[in-house]
Amino acid sequence: MVDSSRASASQRRLSRGKRNGLAALALAIGTAMIGCCGRNAPQPPSIEFTTIPEASEGGPDKVVTIGGRVSGVRSGQRLVLFAKSGVWWVQPLVNEPFTSIEPDSSWQTKTHLGLEYGALLVDESYQPPPTLDRLPAAGGAIIAVATVAGRASATLAARTISFAGYDWEVRQTVSDRGGLLNHYDPKNAWVDEQGRLHLKIEKRERVEGAASPWSCAEVILKRSLGYGTYVVVVRDTSHLEPSAVLSVITWDPSAADPSHREMGIELTKWGDADSKNAQFVVQPYYVPTNVSRFDVPAGMLAHSLRWEPGRASFRTQRGDSATASSAVVAEHQFTSGVPTPGGEAIRMALYVFGYPKAPLTRGTEVIIEKFMYLP
Repeated sequence: MVDSSRASASQRRLSRGKRNGLAALALAIGTAMIGCCGRNAPQPPSIEFTTIPEASEGGPDKVVTIGGRVSGVRSGQRLVLFAKSGVWWVQPLVNEPFTSIEPDSSWQTKTHLGLEYGALLVDESYQPPPTLDRLPAAGGAIIAVATVAGRASATLAARTISFAGYDWEVRQTVSDRGGLLNHYDPKNAWVDEQGRLHLKIEKRERVEGAASPWSCAEVILKRSLGYGTYVVVVRDTSHLEPSAVLSVITWDPSAADPSHREMGIELTKWGDADSKNAQFVVQPYYVPTNVSRFDVPAGMLAHSLRWEPGRASFRTQRGDSATASSAVVAEHQFTSGVPTPGGEAIRMALYVFGYPKAPLTRGTEVIIEKFMYLP
């Protein structure tokens, strides 16, 4: 006969042991589930830079590649890139401010140079401004924000030529002037034995960062001249195709204003065969009173600018001099929006317009006979 009190005590101990074992098992399973769920929990969105451009004060003249990866991205989200040069400028263009994210979460686009670079992961409702004094924090339509300093520069050795008694730097990097990422080859600008400057457009193999098979030419005066009279004598440009552009402008890459103290003469039909082939302009060009369009004839022409406080007087005349006796083809005087001197310098470029009705079909060359400046 079994002692019932001893049996009950044994049963109670067994029951407690089972309960303790089950509790321990439940705790172990719970801990494992928490660890598993923790590992699989969605990570907060973040942006990484893997291709970082060099640090530079920047400006619109050079365009390079920038890229990286995004984690935690959702359908419909995209990136907005900025480069800091004085202020934060949206990249790569004001009218192309969004960068798509690839299925593997990578991204890549073009950017102008800056001392720092910023990226915003945004939803479809975000509309970026052209510039920002400072980048916004995450919140609302902005999902994540990241910045990175530009890397140490490995700048190409500058090439300089002498023309008309002045030193000019020859451009040798990509630029989006005219809305197309053109390559500028230093071989396309030279001075001949008679002292004349040659600028050339030539079809060559594409280079990294360029969207066009055409290589272009540009020279930049290595000093600022300020107020005074500028004269450029150009040989016949009647052979230029509608999408070729010869521009002689002032330009200040360090200026804070978007127009960069730009004004000058541009010989082009802007890709439209039915358009006039020349204009005087004070930027911004979209202000109707800032542009004067006209036609230039075949033959040698002298283009002049008299720059004074609050006044920019342009004139185009036949022949090789801007004298009173030379026949006037066109003239115009601007008194609104005329820039003051700063760090601007004269630039002369031959390049391809990016939005043509009549695309370029062949290379071309322009000869600039003279450049003169009188204070």
